[in-house]
Amino acid sequence: MGHHHSHNHSHSSSNVKGRNLVISILLNIIITASQIIGGVISGSLALLSDALHNFSDVLSLLVSYVANLLAKKKASIHRTFGFKRAEILAAFVNASTLIIVAVLLIIEAIKRFMEPEKIESNLVIWLSFIAIIANGISVLLLKKDAEKNMNMKSAYLHLLTDMMASIAVLIGGLLMKFYAIYWVDSVLTFAIAIYLIWMGYDLLKDSTKVLMLFTPDAIPIQQIVKEIGLLKPIKNVHHVHVWQLNEEEIHLEAHIDFNEDISLSEFDVVLRQIEDHVYHKYDINHVNIQPEYGKNDSKDMIVQD
Repeated sequence: MGHHHSHNHSHSSSNVKGRNLVISILLNIIITASQIIGGVISGSLALLSDALHNFSDVLSLLVSYVANLLAKKKASIHRTFGFKRAEILAAFVNASTLIIVAVLLIIEAIKRFMEPEKIESNLVIWLSFIAIIANGISVLLLKKDAEKNMNMKSAYLHLLTDMMASIAVLIGGLLMKFYAIYWVDSVLTFAIAIYLIWMGYDLLKDSTKVLMLFTPDAIPIQQIVKEIGLLKPIKNVHHVHVWQLNEEEIHLEAHIDFNEDISLSEFDVVLRQIEDHVYHKYDINHVNIQPEYGKNDSKDMIVQD
C-alpha cells in the first residue's frame, strides 16, 4: 500500500488560535460575573439570560481551547490518528449547546412577555455596553480562524450571538429608560434565540456528517471511480470508502482489480498516478489502495458488509 502525502501543515496559526481563545475566555469570565451581579441588582431577566449565555460561552470556549490543544498532540499506538477529531467533536458539542441555550431563552422570553416587570434600566444599559465591547473584541480575534475551522466557528458563533444579545439588551434598556416599554426585553431575547438555533443547526449538521464518516459533499465518488478506471492496467475499482478525518484530511480507500499480474513497482507507478489525480482535482490527501488480480470478491462500488 503506497503512501506519499502532500501535507503542508502550518503550526504557527494554531498557537495564535490558542492565545486568542484564552483572551476571549478571560473577557467572558469578567462579563459573566458583572452581568450576574447586575442582573440580580436591577431585576433584568435579559441581563441574567445574557449572563447565562456568556457562561455558556466560557464553557464552549474552554471546549474549543482544549480541542485545539489536543488536535496538536502526536499520534500513538493507542491513538493512531492522534486527537485529530477533537475539534470536530468540540464543534458538535458547541453547536448542541447553542441550540439548548436558545431553547431556554425562548421559554424565558415567553414567560417574561406574559408578565413584563419593571427594570432598573441604567445598570442594564451600562453592563450591556461593556458586554458588547468585550464580546466584540473576542469576535474580531476569532473571525479569521472561524472561516477555516469548524471548532473555531462554533466558538465564534457563541460569541457573535452573545454580542447580538448584548446589543438587544442595550436597546431594551434604552427603550425602558426613555419610553418605559418593558416588553421589548422579551421580544429581543426571543429573536436572538431563533437566530441561535438557525446558526447552531448548520454547524451541528456539518460536524455530524464528519463524525458519521459520510462522504464529503464536494466529492463525487462515481466520477472518481470512473476516472481511476480509465488508467490502462485497471480492470475495475470497487469497495470504495471516502471520508473526512477532520477539516484538513480526506481519505479514500478502494480495492482495485488489475487486468494482469503486475509487479509491485508497476503498481507503485499506478498508485502515484491515482494519488496525484485525486489530490489535485479533489483535495483527497490520503489514498489507500488494495490491489487485486483475479480475486473472487464482490465487485460492487459500494460494499455493504
